[in-house]
Amino acid sequence: MSRSIIKTDAAPQAIGTYSQAVRVGDTVYVSGQIPLVPETMEIVEGDMAVHVRRVFDNLKAVAEAAGASLADTAKLTVYLTDLNHFPVVNEIMAEYFDEPYPARAAVGVAALPKGVAVEMDAILTISP
Repeated sequence: MSRSIIKTDAAPQAIGTYSQAVRVGDTVYVSGQIPLVPETMEIVEGDMAVHVRRVFDNLKAVAEAAGASLADTAKLTVYLTDLNHFPVVNEIMAEYFDEPYPARAAVGVAALPKGVAVEMDAILTISP
């Protein structure tokens, strides 16, 4: 099966030893995205809703670079340092996804890169 690396300037560049995404066959594995602004590589300013939107925008940019869209998301994993923010994630997710929604997990964590409060990764399935 072919394997290709997905890279786009429309999403934050990797801040470690990973690729933005890897496509294997018709599956795209999108690395965790945090609320970084791609052009500045700085954390977006604003409240939790602004941070969640930035994460979804970053995921969307990587999906599009892979020739997909968020509608192709089979599995979404949300990491939160405070699960009390989960209702905000639900509200904003409804702006980016239509039914049927992807499978999803929400995980409470002690800390995330750069001290952010939210990170998400995704698995997409697309036509070869």
